[in-house]
Amino acid sequence: MSPAKRYHALTIDEQKCMGCTHCMKVCPTEAIRVAGGLAEIRADRCVDCGHCMRACPVKAIYVEQDDLQNIQSFKYRVVLFPAVMIGQFPEKYTEDQIYAALLKIGFTHVFEVEQPIGILKTSIKEYCRKSPDNRPHISTFCPAIVRLIQIRYPSLTENLIKRKAPHDLVAHFAISELKKQGAKEEEIGLFYVTPCNAKISSVKSPVGETESIVDGIINMDAIYNRVMKAIDDSEAADTSARRQNLTRDGILWSLTRGEARNFGERSMAIDGIHNVIRFLERLENEEVPDIDFLELRACDQSCAGGIMMTGNRFLTVERLERRAKRYPPTWKLQNSPAIKESKQLKQKLVADTIIPKPAFSLDKDRKRALEKMARAQRIICFLPGIDCGACGAPNCQALAEDMVNGKAKMSDCIFLQQMWENEGKIDTKKALRNVEKKWGEKRFQADCNKRGRRNEGF
Repeated sequence: MSPAKRYHALTIDEQKCMGCTHCMKVCPTEAIRVAGGLAEIRADRCVDCGHCMRACPVKAIYVEQDDLQNIQSFKYRVVLFPAVMIGQFPEKYTEDQIYAALLKIGFTHVFEVEQPIGILKTSIKEYCRKSPDNRPHISTFCPAIVRLIQIRYPSLTENLIKRKAPHDLVAHFAISELKKQGAKEEEIGLFYVTPCNAKISSVKSPVGETESIVDGIINMDAIYNRVMKAIDDSEAADTSARRQNLTRDGILWSLTRGEARNFGERSMAIDGIHNVIRFLERLENEEVPDIDFLELRACDQSCAGGIMMTGNRFLTVERLERRAKRYPPTWKLQNSPAIKESKQLKQKLVADTIIPKPAFSLDKDRKRALEKMARAQRIICFLPGIDCGACGAPNCQALAEDMVNGKAKMSDCIFLQQMWENEGKIDTKKALRNVEKKWGEKRFQADCNKRGRRNEGF
C-alpha cells in the first residue's frame, strides 16, 4: 500500500458539525480552526491522535475503514490484531472462542501482532547499543507521537529508534509462515485491526518506510461487533498452536511500561499526549536528567485507551495483566524455530531515517520567522488573553500567529469588536456580519432544538 501523499484518518462530516469548539479546545497541536460555522483540520499540524473525535458531542468527526469484503480477494486471508483486542471481550469468552469467531467471519489465518515480539526487543536493544549518542532513545511504537516529534520537536527526530512497529514485524512473520505452507505471496491478504486512527495513518502513509505491506485496515470497534455476533458460547476447538510464539512480554507490550520495563533502569514511560508534550518541552530545553529509553504513548493507558476501543481501558489493562501471567517470558522462547530464523525478519524491521517536518515555525526563512514572531508578540498586547475560542482559534496566541500568516484579522476578536463599537469605529451591523462570517448566518437566533444541548451526544 503505497502512499501518494500524507494521509490523515480523521474526517469531518459538514452536515453534522455545528462549530462548537469542543474539538478545537482539546487538540494538542492546535490543528483545528472554526470558519464559516464549521471545524476544519489543518493537515500540516494533525498527528491523528483522535482527541477531537472523542470530544465531538455530535459525532461529526469520524474514521473510515477499508471494506471488510476486500478480504475475499485473497486465497489466504490473514487478520493481524493486537493483544489489547482480547482484553475487550467479557471474561466468559476464551481465547479459543474469539479465534474461532474470527475464522468464522471469513479469515483463514489469525496472528496476534505481538507474537514475535522477542525479535523486535532484540533488534531495539542492538540499535540502542550501537547508537549511544542518540540518548534518550525514543520508541517509535506510537505513530501519533512520531508525527508529533516530526512537526513540533524536529530536533528530537534523531532520537527516534529506527525500528518499525510490531504490526510490520508480524506482517512479515505471517508471510514467512504461510510461504512455508506453500502459499504464494500474491495470494496472501494482510488485514490489520487497529485500536486507534493514528495506526491507520501509519499503514496508509507510513513514516520510516516507503510503503506498508498491509493490505487493509479494520477498525477494532467494528471487528469487535462482528466477533460478538459470530462468537459461540459452546466450547471451541483448541487454537493454542496459533499462539505458540506469544509471550508475556508481547501481551503487555502495548500497555503503559510494556516497552520501558525491557530496557533498563533509566527507562521512562509516559502516556497521554498532553503529558508527553509537557515532558518533551522539558527534554528539548535540557531540563531532564539522563534517561536511556523513552516510551511515549498518545492515549491514556496506552493502546488500552485507544479511540477505537469499545471497553473500559482500566478493565482492559487488568484482563491483559492476568492473561499475561499464563504465558512464558520472552527469554524462554529464544530457542523456538521462529526466533532462530529471525535474521531476515530483523533486517526488515530497520526503518528509514525519520525526517523532521516542522509545522510550528512561522516561516521557513529564519529571518522572516523571527520578524513574524515579533509581530505576533505586538499583536498579543492588544488581545484580551481570555482564550475563549470565539475568534475560531484555540487561544489568543494562535490567533496572533494566524494573523501574521494572513489567515485571520484583528476583527475576528469579538472583544476588540465590542470595544470598537463603543468607540464608534465600527457599526453594529458590520460587527454582526463579521461574527456571522466566522460562525455562520442565523447562528445566534433562538432555537430550542439546536444540536449540542446539555447531555446530547455525551
